[in-house]
Amino acid sequence: MTEPSTTERKLFDYLKRVTADLRETRRRLRAAEAAAHEPVAIVGIGCRFPGGITAPEGLWEFVAAGGDATSEFPADRGWDLAALYDPERVRPHTGYTRRGAFLEGAAGFDAGFFGVSPREALAMDPQQRLVLETAWEALERAGIEPGSLRGSRTATYLGMTGTGYLADAVHPPRGTEGYVITGTAASVVSGRVAYALGLNGAALTIDTACSSSLVAVHEAVMALRRGECDVALAGGVSVMGS
Repeated sequence: MTEPSTTERKLFDYLKRVTADLRETRRRLRAAEAAAHEPVAIVGIGCRFPGGITAPEGLWEFVAAGGDATSEFPADRGWDLAALYDPERVRPHTGYTRRGAFLEGAAGFDAGFFGVSPREALAMDPQQRLVLETAWEALERAGIEPGSLRGSRTATYLGMTGTGYLADAVHPPRGTEGYVITGTAASVVSGRVAYALGLNGAALTIDTACSSSLVAVHEAVMALRRGECDVALAGGVSVMGS
């Protein structure tokens, strides 16, 4: 009986390593394929909709009852409502209806609760304020204490478009000058939520017009399946400020 040559032993060791690598590759491939189809659970929702809807249960009941979410133009946004209406559609920058789907109480915000000064709150687009509130509520409804996520791999994906808040102001309100840029930039909204909650995952604001919130949810699901985050806050916001 002859002993294997040095070359044969090297070849045998190499084949063993290759076989082991193939097994590990197959294991990783199976895990990746399983993750790509793993269901993603929505564990909490926060929402505000026209028609006085402030909770998911309210939305369900409103839709089931066939409610009407339209109302007269809001009087708390500083709009010149008398000049805005033109049934003849002759004057530019006017509308020929007195009703629309408007969010109630969009001007209100508990700035102190989120550690925001009154001056900064005044310079913040109502959309930023609304997202802070609904993100907090979504976590509470999920049974997650918002402060417990500080430092975690929680990501934030939000759909938002600019609405011209403070855009027509020749001079911003006194004392707010240093906050206007961050307060009105759509790109800031996801980072503001992440900063307020201390989240260390990705923070991304998405603007694809009417599909922004859908794309944000899609990106959040993909990030979860790729293992880029453990939890994700995802959604969208749209409040007319001008």
